[in-house]
Amino acid sequence: MSALPADDVATRYELRVNGTTHTVDDAWLGESLLHVLRERLGLPGAKNACEQGECGSCSVLVDGRLVCSCLVLGAAAVDREIETVESLARAAASGRSADDTALSDVQQAFLDAGAVQCGFCTPGLVMAVHDLLAGDPRPDELAIREAISGNLCRCTGYGRVVEAVRTAVRQRAAAP
Repeated sequence: MSALPADDVATRYELRVNGTTHTVDDAWLGESLLHVLRERLGLPGAKNACEQGECGSCSVLVDGRLVCSCLVLGAAAVDREIETVESLARAAASGRSADDTALSDVQQAFLDAGAVQCGFCTPGLVMAVHDLLAGDPRPDELAIREAISGNLCRCTGYGRVVEAVRTAVRQRAAAP
């Protein structure tokens, strides 16, 4: 077995995830952001399914853009704002005690519409829908289906996911 080249030596860097700066110790510069989030920072929301950017289960926001975290190097995300699905409930729970659990409106809409089956694709779909609604508060069905088209789900058939988006849109429109 040959020795690793000098540039493959473990290193240390910081990532800003969900508004908090995290130190990543003993990291290999070739680790994906997905691996760093799940294995090094203990944020299991993004799921590891295909490792090829095809399924959307690992979707996160990096500087406000939806990306497949399996395709982004963790070290390449230094000095960027990373938001994971874990941040959504935290934002919804602001002002509540640490023991209270609060879902975002999109997460609640997924539950209400029955769009959560096995749950494996759900975090990526929720991130895609949050991203969609941030840019288009009243998307039509084509826009909804296009926004979720990068996410593979084997359980729901997408009809319930589309209904969850419609539910979230209705709830946001009715909110004061």
